Amino acid sequence: MPHWSVYTGDHEPHDGIDDLPAPPPWRAFDGGPALPPPHDGDDTSAVSPDRVHRAKSYVATPETVRLVNAALVLRRPLLVTGPPGTGKSSLAYAVARELRLGPVLRWNITSRSTLADGLYQYDPLSRLYAAREGRNRPGSVEDHLRLGPLGTALLPYDRPRALLVDEIDKSDLDLPNDLLNVLEEGQYEIPELVRAARHSGDGAAEVLADGTDSAVTVRRGRVRCRAFPFVVLTSNGEREFPPAFLRRCVRLKLRRPDRDQLTDIVRAHLDTPDGDADRLITRFLERASGGELATDQLLNALYLTGVAGLDADSRDDLAEQLMPYLSATADTDGF
Repeated sequence: MPHWSVYTGDHEPHDGIDDLPAPPPWRAFDGGPALPPPHDGDDTSAVSPDRVHRAKSYVATPETVRLVNAALVLRRPLLVTGPPGTGKSSLAYAVARELRLGPVLRWNITSRSTLADGLYQYDPLSRLYAAREGRNRPGSVEDHLRLGPLGTALLPYDRPRALLVDEIDKSDLDLPNDLLNVLEEGQYEIPELVRAARHSGDGAAEVLADGTDSAVTVRRGRVRCRAFPFVVLTSNGEREFPPAFLRRCVRLKLRRPDRDQLTDIVRAHLDTPDGDADRLITRFLERASGGELATDQLLNALYLTGVAGLDADSRDDLAEQLMPYLSATADTDGF
């Protein structure tokens, strides 16, 4: 393993992130005051059983390990592309668990997502209602504002936070370009707090962060990171991205796993006898040669046929029904 590598893909949590080489001069950030890294228990949704299992069972290829470390050292986002079911989003949880980066911040992208959604949410109506009822206190704008996943990731933490921007290819055409400046500069402003700071002494506001009920201090409405977050942007390859966006990312393309990789994945997820697994893996690979399938379809088939206690023929029939092609143009007449 090269000396600059901190992520190993071996699943064993460690503090290797503390040995991360210094950033390039053009990617050094100095936000403050420094915040301690959060604990996994600070966000109960981040430690749900499904996310913990995904982190523990992720099988990383050597190429994945290399490019994750490249993104960490260069302080650049990691753009992960590949077919559905290849583990793009699970990678963020696996890296966060091994490097003890705390709960993963997740931003699910839709066609209506904007940059502001990721940075913070402000509810002016609730502030208006509070003012009418006399419940507003001086400088209370922060009571109606909460940082989003991207905005939280850029807080001045001592250690990088892990941020998953899931399915960015579903966004409108402007979002990737809108992200450029924030990810390049590692900072942003909250206009509502900037205006409020003019009327307060120290300009400090206590704002709720994403995934927690704890408040963080934002001074004069400006947030600047200290440790650039580990940002994973996932894409199913449904669209092209502008060159200016691509050149600012480390790019990882995940491919369909081969037999050896599938065997490792099955062993990581299920306690399935090798003989039974080999039979269905062979069926899966034969079927995948004729159309699009996802790895989780194989795992579903292995799990259900195992707990059902079926004989070999019945198991094959059920597996076929659980592994339909994802593409409507594929020939679905049997294996």
